[in-house]
Amino acid sequence: MHGRRGKDLVIRVPVGTEVRRRTERDDLTLAGDLTEAGQTLVVAHGGRGGWGNTHFATSTNQAPRIAQKGQPGEEAIVVLDLKLLSDVGILGVPNAGKSTLLAAISAAHPKIASYPFTTVEPVLGVVEMGYRTFVVAEIPGLIEGAHSGTGLGHDFLRHAERARMFVHLLDGSRPDPIADMDVINSELAQFRQDIGGKPQVVAVNKIDLAEVHDRTSELGKQLEGRQVKPFFVSAANREGIGPLLERVAEELSKLAEEAQAPSDLPVIKPRPLSARFSVSVADGVYCVSGERVEAFAEMMPLDQEEGRAEFWRRLGRWGVVAALRRAGIQPGARVRLGRVQVEWEG
Repeated sequence: MHGRRGKDLVIRVPVGTEVRRRTERDDLTLAGDLTEAGQTLVVAHGGRGGWGNTHFATSTNQAPRIAQKGQPGEEAIVVLDLKLLSDVGILGVPNAGKSTLLAAISAAHPKIASYPFTTVEPVLGVVEMGYRTFVVAEIPGLIEGAHSGTGLGHDFLRHAERARMFVHLLDGSRPDPIADMDVINSELAQFRQDIGGKPQVVAVNKIDLAEVHDRTSELGKQLEGRQVKPFFVSAANREGIGPLLERVAEELSKLAEEAQAPSDLPVIKPRPLSARFSVSVADGVYCVSGERVEAFAEMMPLDQEEGRAEFWRRLGRWGVVAALRRAGIQPGARVRLGRVQVEWEG
């Protein structure tokens, strides 16, 4: 009376996972973006359950000996891409001191060294300011051409997509820190326009070095001329960190007020199969296409005489038999319905 139900295959992934499905042409199409805890996404539907023999009982056949098989489920190749969720992303050229800053403001322990590209994977840290907390991600160093994939550009930039705002850390010891800032902002905008438009707090790092301390006034005037209020910090000895974090917390509070209430998570329900069908002829084979008829053909026990008889009776009620006759079908011809092929018995 009741066959065994198939089990759902549930893959648990971190919040922030983007799911893409590979097509027959080897392209990737976006299936969904899992940005909320508890969110569910179906990437391959299970097959429908078959009917038991009681469904086929009639007044003249009260004990049918046939039952449907369950329909095969879909198969899919999916690519899972984790893009970290953070409140704040720390941007900067390689060796600007991003790892040192993250270590200074949180309990994170990123790898720190005095050469470029020390960090090749984003590092997360939690900043606690009284009753307020926020998550900060160090975005590995960006260089010119990152938007087109130069270096590890795409690998780095994708993690910037999720941040609500940025701390743009300038290396005060570089020849032209403001030009570095322009390059990175240009890369953000070219990768995705909305990322380039996110709020930024600009901080000039390494003021513990004499040559940087001596040029703070000059850099401050240049940045203020661009309507940017800079913060001057030393991530190494934590100088100026407090005012910087206060400003970041203020910006996050503004963003929280502007944010819309989260939408309700969707309820997944099975979609009814379409009753529409079409008949075409190719190389002498009559092809019947349609969701309902193809599913029915896959599930019926066509190796049994009673199963074949019920199959053709149902197709007669749905108008498929009449459509095949109008197409000129003759006894012995082959009829294809999806992955199933049967002989027309007339």
